[in-house]
Amino acid sequence: MRADLAVLPSAAALADVAAERFVAAARDAIDSRGQFLVALSGGSTPRDTYLRLGTEALVSQVMWSRVQVLWTDERCVPPNHAESNYRMARETLLDRVPVPAANVHRIHGEDDPLSAADVYETTLRALARIDLVLLGLGEDGHTASLFPGNAAVHEQTRWVMAARASAASMWRITLTPAVINAAAEVLFLVSGGAKAGVLRRVLEGPRRPEELPAQAIAPSNGRVRWCVDAAAAAELQP
Repeated sequence: MRADLAVLPSAAALADVAAERFVAAARDAIDSRGQFLVALSGGSTPRDTYLRLGTEALVSQVMWSRVQVLWTDERCVPPNHAESNYRMARETLLDRVPVPAANVHRIHGEDDPLSAADVYETTLRALARIDLVLLGLGEDGHTASLFPGNAAVHEQTRWVMAARASAASMWRITLTPAVINAAAEVLFLVSGGAKAGVLRRVLEGPRRPEELPAQAIAPSNGRVRWCVDAAAAAELQP
């Protein structure tokens, strides 16, 4: 599964490279198709990448009027909730760039989970193929809100599902491998020594997506890139 791996010396360097990759992917998609569809992830690791993209140096390099913003997953909370992935992206990125409000397609986590998943799938199917999916990696091997043992890990028909982590009481809404694996590019961002063990298992261990859902992400006609910092890469083979 070790397709394309870049090990960066620090979390700051990781954020810089990820932001540059975002800009390059946006430019390529807009040049070829006239728009760029990106699915943002939540969590702590992409926060610095979003902040980089909101700086003056990079804002001018993206034609934001042609960017369509999606999310890989969302907690079932209102959009102003402290744990909302939408809120994090809005505060760190969307409020800092000139992206039209009509181009921002948030998951309505405040609604009934099953209904919200159906509505979001309709939204996705009305758009073209996703150009870039940003993903993280949890210490339990989850990515997006695809958790170990959850049926969504193996879903090949539905694009969006309501999911519940066994260790959490909160419902979440997540994209499934069916749509993530159809993306042109998937970019995993992994930072910190706490992720070293699971990163090694995902990249170098046997393929067990039921236990390590990140292994279910393997685009058949796209590219997977891993950008990790030195701390997260500490247990990988040279």
